[in-house]
Amino acid sequence: MTSGVPVARAPRRYDPERKSRIVDAALEVIAEHGVAGTTSRRIAAAADVPLGSITYHFTGQDELLSQAFSRHAERMSPLYEAHFDGVTGLPSFADAVTDLIHGDAGAPPSDWVVAYELYLSALRHPALRNVTEAWMRRSRAVLERFVDPVTARGVDALIEGLVMHLTLSTATFDRADTRAMVGRLIGLPAASA
Repeated sequence: MTSGVPVARAPRRYDPERKSRIVDAALEVIAEHGVAGTTSRRIAAAADVPLGSITYHFTGQDELLSQAFSRHAERMSPLYEAHFDGVTGLPSFADAVTDLIHGDAGAPPSDWVVAYELYLSALRHPALRNVTEAWMRRSRAVLERFVDPVTARGVDALIEGLVMHLTLSTATFDRADTRAMVGRLIGLPAASA
């Protein structure tokens, strides 16, 4: 109040989805610029919110990144699980793993970029290892429907490693070679692998 006259204030914008939009925007920025290029300004612009909204909703960028990466894992896990829904038997499992490695699981390439950004960030920020560990446990639980836990861990590592090779290599990868590698790992006879 000044001079006894009330000051008119702009009505507060009701935006219950703002925090969620910021988390989604963080994922977009990570996919485009990497974690190293992710700034609060870029996130705020992508979310179409004032910069102060970032500090209002999050204690810092580490908390925001953790929530963004957790959301990414939560979104990717059902796609991963659904990819194996029609699998019956080891040959079918080998086919599904091969399809997943060669990008036929329905996830866009930007999702893999975010996943690898998470892995790199988890190397530098141990708190993010909780996110990666939960995601790996969930992935392995799907694989364990078809193979034993030790083999599931190997298949999980093979998937991650071969996707990275496919993503980063300038060489072409033969699907039949990938299928043969998967078959050998899960113990299919040579004729079925």
